[in-house]
Amino acid sequence: MKSHKYWSLGALFCMLGCIYSGIKKSMTAHKYFAYSSLLCMGMSIYSGHKLVSPKKKKITESNNSENS
Repeated sequence: MKSHKYWSLGALFCMLGCIYSGIKKSMTAHKYFAYSSLLCMGMSIYSGHKLVSPKKKKITESNNSENS
């Protein structure tokens, strides 16, 4: 949960930097903010996916204990 929160905040910061550098027309900074935003969004999606999809080991272990 913590990693997802930090990656999503990083993505938000990078997007705001990308918007600001696009307005100021500093294209090198804009490019770096865009790439880092893409990285942060990818990691945020990955860590969010890990939160949503349960691990199969835990499911089978809990099912075995309930059946016993």
